[in-house]
Amino acid sequence: MFDAAPRAETLLEVNNIEVIYNHVILVLKGVSLSVPKGGITALLGGNGAGKTTTLKAISNLLHSERGEVTKGTISYRGERVQELDPASLVRKGVIQVMEGRHCFEHLTIEENLLTGAYTRGDGRAAIARDLEMVYSYFPRLKERRKSQAGYTSGGEQQMCAMGRALMSRPETILLDEPSMGLAPQLVEQIFEIVRAVNEGEGVTFLLAEQNTNVALRYAHYGYILESGRVVMDGPAEALRENPDVKEFYLGMSDQGRKSFRDVRSYRRRKRWLA
Repeated sequence: MFDAAPRAETLLEVNNIEVIYNHVILVLKGVSLSVPKGGITALLGGNGAGKTTTLKAISNLLHSERGEVTKGTISYRGERVQELDPASLVRKGVIQVMEGRHCFEHLTIEENLLTGAYTRGDGRAAIARDLEMVYSYFPRLKERRKSQAGYTSGGEQQMCAMGRALMSRPETILLDEPSMGLAPQLVEQIFEIVRAVNEGEGVTFLLAEQNTNVALRYAHYGYILESGRVVMDGPAEALRENPDVKEFYLGMSDQGRKSFRDVRSYRRRKRWLA
């Protein structure tokens, strides 16, 4: 079990944002959240809840999908950043690891990792040190460093995408669905690495995850989204013990395990928003 992170300065502040796609489809409806420096914050909810859209709103990747933030503000270290391009945000220390890994399949694992250092100007020696740092967290990548990324496993590609992000020397990583498509044992391994990087390098994480059970064991604080709204938030330990979260997201209730599909949508919504 992990204790809640101590109170720290707020790095990222999302205040009451709305996101619309194609000038018509309202996806986020007044989402607000805070990400403290040095913590692991989880953004939880089912498929279509708005988790990925929230991350893309922060990292300014919406425009490529005809989406835009139409209301609210996004600030990093007190500075509004929602108008910045993604490259400028990376230079400020914020980088997103996309859902589905998105490695350069034709490059080797090591070549993929080195692309993460493209924006750096601190010299080859510093980059080489950081490459060894990445390999210390991901020893499997060191074993496969000369392998073409497209021929590695899903777990190895997830590690590669995370390692590439680390090579940019980020202050904050936005991590989208790290467990997607991975076996349970690999999921645990990925989250152990997230915790190790958080503690060892001081990297702040905002992670979007459907696997609520695993995420709440590693996060310090969590936000639960449904249909584009934050319906609940709190310290991870408190969310783990919340009866609604246990029933609807962890698959158990006072009467034992219960299928999420057994509960009608309107009933869930009524309980969340009451």
